[in-house]
Amino acid sequence: MQKQMKFGIGIGVIVLSMAFLAWLGYGESKTYYHTIAELQTLKGADLTHRMRLGGTVQPGTIRRLSGRVDFVLLGEGKTLPVSYVGSDPLPDTFVDNSQALVEGRPAPDGRFVAEHVQAKCASKYEAAPGGNSGASSSSPQSSTM
Repeated sequence: MQKQMKFGIGIGVIVLSMAFLAWLGYGESKTYYHTIAELQTLKGADLTHRMRLGGTVQPGTIRRLSGRVDFVLLGEGKTLPVSYVGSDPLPDTFVDNSQALVEGRPAPDGRFVAEHVQAKCASKYEAAPGGNSGASSSSPQSSTM
């Protein structure tokens, strides 16, 4: 009976530990999506949550510094200074006027500290002017032999 009790207590400790770690992981992995305009209206505990923001990189604002990259996002007529401090290199498509999605937390000084940056250049994937998507049209040709 003594062995069974020790075994049961050991299993209980393991199960409780795993449940606690799962709860912590869930809380840290939650990410809220907000717009730049919404960010300025958030108060209190909402500002401590991990969040995603999207916008357009303002031309001429990308500055590569030691250990971080600073830039400004534009969205809905508002601007937001962002500091990227992540360890991954920025994507090749991260240039002026590109669409960017940043993930991180707001800093007390009004900046947004991003740990992840995703970027795309929308103009690169648009259809060519005139509606021709690059496919060659085949026209019937007569052959003479």
